[in-house]
Amino acid sequence: MSRIAALLTTACLLATAFAAAAEPKPAAELVTFAGRTMGTAYSVKFLQPPAPVVVEQARREVGALLDRLDRAMSTYREDSEVCRFGAYRGSDWFAVSADTARVVVESLRVSELTSGAFDVTVDPLVRLWGFGPRRETGEAPPEQAIAEARRKVGWRKLQARLDPPALRKTSPEISVDLSAIAKGYTADAVAERLGQFGVTNYLVAIGGELKARGHGQQGRPWRVGVDKPLDDGRAIQRVIELKDKAVSTSGDYRNFFTDAGHRYSHVVDPRTGRPVTHNLASVTIVCETSARADALATGLMVLGPDTGYALAAKHGWPCLFILRAKSGFIEKPTPAFEKLR
Repeated sequence: MSRIAALLTTACLLATAFAAAAEPKPAAELVTFAGRTMGTAYSVKFLQPPAPVVVEQARREVGALLDRLDRAMSTYREDSEVCRFGAYRGSDWFAVSADTARVVVESLRVSELTSGAFDVTVDPLVRLWGFGPRRETGEAPPEQAIAEARRKVGWRKLQARLDPPALRKTSPEISVDLSAIAKGYTADAVAERLGQFGVTNYLVAIGGELKARGHGQQGRPWRVGVDKPLDDGRAIQRVIELKDKAVSTSGDYRNFFTDAGHRYSHVVDPRTGRPVTHNLASVTIVCETSARADALATGLMVLGPDTGYALAAKHGWPCLFILRAKSGFIEKPTPAFEKLR
């Protein structure tokens, strides 16, 4: 081959290689499926990995996982582990699944962090105010009933161990309501199962608890909306990008009732036995795990716009506090939240 021919051949190869490199790769297939669990809706979105996942198998295995966790931790099922533990009146260790034990251990950690503002034994007060599974809202309970329910509440009366997994109560009437952490834990568990399939780009939502990894189809982090805390209707307050993190929002909107001119939300302070009365409408937090985000959002919501904000700022938690004002809503982000894109 002549030198000129060789040079032309090399040039053609380089041009072909450059063209191939410049040509955008086709977007990975986005898989989506959804359903209901723990009394709420869930959705799973993920990009097919290089070795594609069999979607029906993934759907079945995620469904089985959700059913297992629901049977363990749901307050909507009388045969769940937490409901059976609540009915148990003994003081010996009560055997539970490893999942339930892990959730209660994490709950007690968050109770310590929030000085008891987050408390999974709050169930008697939640039911008294009509915000339990039956949602019998309408009027404030009498003082004597509140005092009686408070005697059945207290996170320090609850113990948990991981090996072997079990719970124990030091007061026979203590019960457990994991509604403010179980959905977050479930989102983490589904995310872990997707990882076992080889999925590295996903967005899992269990109710309002979201866990994300990697990116969406456009190669950008997943974009999620923070609700404007409206009593009726829906609108987005902010959109944030979520990558390799979890986000949770707790608020006093939508689930409330009015009695004698007073507004009572479902956010009950376990330390007072009453729904919160401050002007914090919602708090959104970004964490490493959805379980921690779920629990902390509730604890910070109880603590309120001043004490809750101070705690979040102290620990460097990315949080967005939204306060009610006569002029509408006021945002109060922590410094760590301001750094989010």
